[in-house]
Amino acid sequence: MLAVIIGVIIGIGLPMQTSINARLKVSLGSPFLASLTSFALGTIFLALITLFINHTIFFSSNLFSSQPIWIWIGGFLGVIYLTSNILLFPKLGSVQTVIFPILGQIIMGLVIDNFGLFQSKQASLTITRTFGAILVILGVIFIVGMDTIIRKFHKQNIDEPKSQGLWIWRTLGIVAGMLGASQTAINGHLGVVLNSSVKAAFISFLVGTLTLIVLNLILHPKLQIQKSTTGNPWWMWIGGIIGALFVFGNTYLVPILGTGLAVVIILVGQMTGSLLVDQFGLLESNKNPITPIQIIGILVMIAGVSLIRLF
Repeated sequence: MLAVIIGVIIGIGLPMQTSINARLKVSLGSPFLASLTSFALGTIFLALITLFINHTIFFSSNLFSSQPIWIWIGGFLGVIYLTSNILLFPKLGSVQTVIFPILGQIIMGLVIDNFGLFQSKQASLTITRTFGAILVILGVIFIVGMDTIIRKFHKQNIDEPKSQGLWIWRTLGIVAGMLGASQTAINGHLGVVLNSSVKAAFISFLVGTLTLIVLNLILHPKLQIQKSTTGNPWWMWIGGIIGALFVFGNTYLVPILGTGLAVVIILVGQMTGSLLVDQFGLLESNKNPITPIQIIGILVMIAGVSLIRLF
């Protein structure tokens, strides 16, 4: 039960990190530079925590020869997932940018569990677990997309992405979500190999930071803090810490719950956090009051998670 609570809590933090990084992007003038800053600060935070707990950030070099190469690429996959979301948003709009990566995460999470990929805890794919996954997806649609569907049904004017090449971008969203679930499983196994979840999270963030450094050097961004009439809030620098705790939590949960269940529990927290940000206009976000349909969506997701958890 404690693992489930931890999963929900770190999931709630994710949309808050998104809002924080969006504010950081405004100040730095580049989404990729904002991502690099967030990753770098998260890496420093995890390095300090690792030193406090394990007294060292290093590990045996024998692991490079004794372990498969894929245990080191979790941070790289995380950057691909992050960058894909940046690219998807202008092509698919906000609703589909949420739904299709989540679909990919759930599918890949269940596949990883069923076959025990990345040496994850195995859990056979049953009809009940499949139905639970479908309920989770339906809950997400209720939360992020039902309002759009209703307005479309009533033929109200809504902004829709252009249809040309749309399924290419949707497929990219699904693949990005699958890579995100793979990152969760890989980091979980790395934590087992290192016998330290926090050290695994640190390595993942370090790899992600190095990847983003290369990406930013290629794009040649200009580091320039934009002046704001209200000033830059202190909290725009803590997104990396929240992200670090998220990856740390994932690394801790996967060996306990399995990848599929960890993914869907965190998604419940993620959707809950999104609704809280909207309801209260947290972190300079626009206020969007929660609707009864969205509450139903959360309940449907919880029902789906319960089926996966219990069966």
